[in-house]
Amino acid sequence: MPIIKFQPKNQVAYDKVPVQFKVLPGVREKLKTVPNWQERLREFVDQLISEKPNQNE
Repeated sequence: MPIIKFQPKNQVAYDKVPVQFKVLPGVREKLKTVPNWQERLREFVDQLISEKPNQNE
């Protein structure tokens, strides 16, 4: 049986150092129930970064 290696969808490898932040109790478990939550969160972070600074205030 051939060995199948993980194939990322993106062209660039992810950073080896993860971004971490604290959440309220129970949020982690609820987040894991959301389909494709990691990719959706990455897209939201990219969107958040690209916004003008005064839009977040």
